[in-house]
Amino acid sequence: MIIYKEPFAISDEKDRLNPAFIQEFLSRTYWAEDIPLKTVEKSIAGSLCFGVYHHDEQVGFARVITDSATFAYLADVFIAENYRGKGLSKWLVEIILSHPDLQGLRRFMLATRDAHGLYAQYGFLPLTNADRWMCIQDSGIYKRNKI
Repeated sequence: MIIYKEPFAISDEKDRLNPAFIQEFLSRTYWAEDIPLKTVEKSIAGSLCFGVYHHDEQVGFARVITDSATFAYLADVFIAENYRGKGLSKWLVEIILSHPDLQGLRRFMLATRDAHGLYAQYGFLPLTNADRWMCIQDSGIYKRNKI
């Protein structure tokens, strides 16, 4: 699938993605600092991915970890700094939420430190019954494991 809004496009075709660009950007974020390229490549392989392109240059990315039936987790959403302010993140979220493989899900989750306003526009809310949720988190894994 490729959707155009000239001069931009969003595609879910993995062969168009630029893993080196994605890794370089993610390695500087608060949520994936120092992430190795091999980890990015493995995450792409196991996810439904969306690339944002200006002509043929990749300028954004997001991925969804999902069973395509009941659950999805939106991760690694970004637009390159010099392309922000053009509505691309809103368009990207709209395209993701309308994707045929992501319809009828019981739960669609994400985590963010600073983009609550963006995601709230699309129905995302803070967790209810947060005391029911648990996780294993290893924030330093990328610094220790260079896989």
